[in-house]
Amino acid sequence: MSQRYWKALAVAVCVSGGPVLAHHAFSSEFDANSPVTLRGPITKVEWINPHAWIHMEVKRPDGKVEIWMVEGGTPNTLQRGGITRDSVKPGTQIVVQGYKSKDGTLRANGRDITFPDGRTLFMGSSGTGAPRDGRDPRESPKKKGPGAER
Repeated sequence: MSQRYWKALAVAVCVSGGPVLAHHAFSSEFDANSPVTLRGPITKVEWINPHAWIHMEVKRPDGKVEIWMVEGGTPNTLQRGGITRDSVKPGTQIVVQGYKSKDGTLRANGRDITFPDGRTLFMGSSGTGAPRDGRDPRESPKKKGPGAER
């Protein structure tokens, strides 16, 4: 094949790449040392990649209502763990345990979500910098006995 063909192919490959969305590490946005528990109804759900977002109303002790955004895993990861579009509908009362954002906004990375029936499911806090407490179903079980990490 001609040199002209290969040049055209190289240009086509470079141009067709398009923008690439960056994916962040947990520790770049959230603080593992700032746990938060949020209670209230879901107001909106964004079932999008790379992370699903649950918006919820949280009433502060002084009565003021805040709207929090809680980041979860990918929709596919959440579905495999038992969290579906039908289980996170607006109006559903939930409790979310997670970690506050480093920038002080009303955003959190969700660790666990508890539903009105008592079910608690993993929301997907994982990756670089996320707390390793054994609740992430993708973590290896902790060894017990002689030679185990302490």
